Amino acid sequence: MSDDVIWMRPDHSTVGRPARLTREALTRAAVRVADAEGLAAVTMRSIASELGTGGGSLYRHVTGRDELVDLMVDHVAGEYVLEAPTGDGIADLTALALQGLAIHRRHRWLGEVVATPVLGPHGLALTEHVLTVLERHPAADGRKLVAFATMNALTTAYARSGHGDQDPARARGQAAYIAHLVAEGRLPRLAALRPEVGVEPDEVFPVMLRRVLRGLLDD
Repeated sequence: MSDDVIWMRPDHSTVGRPARLTREALTRAAVRVADAEGLAAVTMRSIASELGTGGGSLYRHVTGRDELVDLMVDHVAGEYVLEAPTGDGIADLTALALQGLAIHRRHRWLGEVVATPVLGPHGLALTEHVLTVLERHPAADGRKLVAFATMNALTTAYARSGHGDQDPARARGQAAYIAHLVAEGRLPRLAALRPEVGVEPDEVFPVMLRRVLRGLLDD
């Protein structure tokens, strides 16, 4: 039924007095709280407090926290700038993923709840854009969808691993432990590694992604 999908329901219940809030205001407040305090801080009570209203008023817009999180995820998906396709599908998807990486870093809670977009209006617009970018690519439709899902999963994973939030003292301790094991000769293959010097982590991501997308689409 259409009432099961939040985006097909009226913005608020038609029962009772007109609502003072809008679904958009509710969503923006939830995103603000999550950005500042993390996803765990997003509760119906905390968002009501953020908006200066009673908790019961929120239920005129959403059935509960799960729907609110869906609204939040779709809301930040609206931050993508969907540029006109250039004709190079791999390049366009890589540029889109770099936007996604920046979005994840602005909203670090996002990695806790999404690997593929929620199918709200912005998420569907993003999906439609990706299919438009790949419209002339000879890969089968199933491969295109797999490539899109993989792109999102890699973006989420890379964002989560690359925040740089690790405590410096803990990082030094781990480095010292590894150095100790290397000195004892217990990690010969790790000791023999010669990683490229001067390559920034964010330079690795687009290269890796392009290779994965080519493997999925061009094979």
